Amino acid sequence: MELKKIGVVGAGTMGNGIAQAFAVAGYEVIMTDIAEAAVQKGVATIAGSLDRLIKKEKMSAEQKAAAMAKIATATDIAALKHVDLIIEAATENLELKTKIFKQLDATAKPEAILASNTSSISITKLAAATARPAQVIGMHFFNPVPMMALVELIRGLQTADATYAAVDAVSRAIGKTPVQIKNSPGFVVNRMLCPMINEAIFALGEGLATAAEIDEAMKLGANHPIGPLALCDLIGLDVELAVMQVLFEGFKDPKYRPAPLLVEMVEAGYLGRKSGKGFFTY
Repeated sequence: MELKKIGVVGAGTMGNGIAQAFAVAGYEVIMTDIAEAAVQKGVATIAGSLDRLIKKEKMSAEQKAAAMAKIATATDIAALKHVDLIIEAATENLELKTKIFKQLDATAKPEAILASNTSSISITKLAAATARPAQVIGMHFFNPVPMMALVELIRGLQTADATYAAVDAVSRAIGKTPVQIKNSPGFVVNRMLCPMINEAIFALGEGLATAAEIDEAMKLGANHPIGPLALCDLIGLDVELAVMQVLFEGFKDPKYRPAPLLVEMVEAGYLGRKSGKGFFTY
């Protein structure tokens, strides 16, 4: 099955990045969000991102215009009834995603594939909420989507081979490198990355070193391009906490317990870059 028309649910950081990646590759995209303001902000973000590529001479003004022309917007999921692939990129919340998947299942044409950009929620569980579980898959992109090459393709227990093959092909067509992963809490990258960040927060909470020193140590000692605490600020402390809770509940293993300092900072509203303050001040 060839996937030509793409629907994206959610116009936030991940949603608009996914829409951009498909539009630049020549796909027709419909990007939806519940509020018109959110959709317009997403479109403006894409335009700004493409302008930066023009400045770096990685794209021409004509190519930008062609990509922008490929993106339609809507505030109603009903606009997605004729697309081939719908990628949900809403907030990381099981209840919300389940509700969206039920709506998409009722709206989308029977042969459409439903994908989730979730970073930690069970694809098997989301698939079970629909009447087309064989056509549900995880497509976990990484931030910033236009720059990051990886897509984790997560097979739920019900995902059909044909579904996987179609999504694998479309991922490669937009220049991404897909990695096949079985459904499991946190999948692969976050299962390793988030506990590392959590451990850095434990080290900070225990006063082993300052936030700047911990980050410098990991940049110089492990050749990381960004320190774990600055990375946590970029991801969002609330997102880090949510993933640690999914890992802790999913595996029932104390090694995944969230660091007390992480919990307290989220309670204080220090969520990182998006709130202006996290382990560092922005």
